[in-house]
Amino acid sequence: MTSLRVRKLTYAALYLAIALVLPFVTGQIPQVGAMLSPMHIPALLCGFMCGWPWGLAIGFISPLLRSVLFGMPPMFPDAVSMAFEMAVYGGLAGLLHRLLPKKVWVTYVVLLIAMIAGRIVWGAVHVILAGMTGSSFTWAVFLTRGFTEAIPGIILQIVLIPVLVIAMNRAGLSLNK
Repeated sequence: MTSLRVRKLTYAALYLAIALVLPFVTGQIPQVGAMLSPMHIPALLCGFMCGWPWGLAIGFISPLLRSVLFGMPPMFPDAVSMAFEMAVYGGLAGLLHRLLPKKVWVTYVVLLIAMIAGRIVWGAVHVILAGMTGSSFTWAVFLTRGFTEAIPGIILQIVLIPVLVIAMNRAGLSLNK
């Protein structure tokens, strides 16, 4: 195994650990966790720093593993739909960050594209799961849960993630090459 692969595996494991632990900062209050979306941050960072395959994998695994280990988020439908959402976050952030110029404004564009695409996938998976169970997932619920209630977390991600990505790129810590 090459040194770069070992470093990517180590970083990815660190991002997974952060994704499992960071929600404890919200005090396990579901409303606060839903607003701040703390698990999204490590998935996005993993994509930016380790590349799309690692970001996709960590994004997909972390909500499912956290549900199994700690019971939060509930497995169905929340952890399942979050797994697809966060896989898109990490995968798309990593892919676009690798392909596009490493400029500050591009980092913001990549982040916004990944966040919007992930939310759309989250909504689509929720619609499919609702159809399988006979429940409903309306446009109003999608907008409320996916955007309105998540505004604090969206703002946190837009402020925090580019600063961290830019700092880690400048420090030579990015493995997304």
